[in-house]
Amino acid sequence: MGRTFRLAVGQSSAELPTTRDRLDWLAETLPTVATHRADLLVLPELFATGYNIGDQIAERAEPADGPIAQAILGLASVHGLAIHYGFPEVDGNAIFNTAQCFGPDGTRLGIHRKLSIPPGFERKYFTPGDGYTLFTYREVRIATLICYDAEFPETARHVSSIGAELILVPTALGEQWDWVAQRMIPTRAYENGVYLAYANSAGAENGLSFLGQSFIATPDGQELTRAGAETEILYGTLELDRVSAAQSRLPYLRDREVFKLDNL
Repeated sequence: MGRTFRLAVGQSSAELPTTRDRLDWLAETLPTVATHRADLLVLPELFATGYNIGDQIAERAEPADGPIAQAILGLASVHGLAIHYGFPEVDGNAIFNTAQCFGPDGTRLGIHRKLSIPPGFERKYFTPGDGYTLFTYREVRIATLICYDAEFPETARHVSSIGAELILVPTALGEQWDWVAQRMIPTRAYENGVYLAYANSAGAENGLSFLGQSFIATPDGQELTRAGAETEILYGTLELDRVSAAQSRLPYLRDREVFKLDNL
């Protein structure tokens, strides 16, 4: 049997009002996640503080190694798995919509600042990030794109072309955008021959209703699992040989070079 990776996707409740409530929910949930032998749990965009919280974004923002990070890395260590979560990161005078991942040994495996800030309230608070990174965990090459980032085909194509096998997409998708979750984002997995995990919130927060419908998409265009509208933890075993098989069968990443895109 080839390489496998056990992934959990946490569709957490948007109705948890404080950071303490959210960390408590995570602490209560992790024993079950650990019994499913998950290697990594991915949580939604701005999981640690809430998304639609107005000026509390600035009040709850922390440095990347702040108290929230210390709590998360402690939980990762206790339960023996990696935790990937979103939070508002303060750095100097700027606030970023950030996701980072801690391994069970307390190491920060990766961090990503949202690249493209969508129209709406986010532009009042967040500074766009700059650049992409991959991290490797248990021999799997992983990239992060946050919500709107993944709605541009160029971003998923770029991280796939530099070697990502799994793209993690923490999101805060409202209920009116069902087409994005059902059609657009699964296509990113298929057109690049990679696994993709989409982690959304459930329920409502200060008048914003979230779609839910978190999922794991496979490299050949299938759904490994998908949530409904309620709080739920999804589990899936990724068979990494399917990445190379999909990319060989439909070699989009290689054959796109014929277009000489810089000259068009």
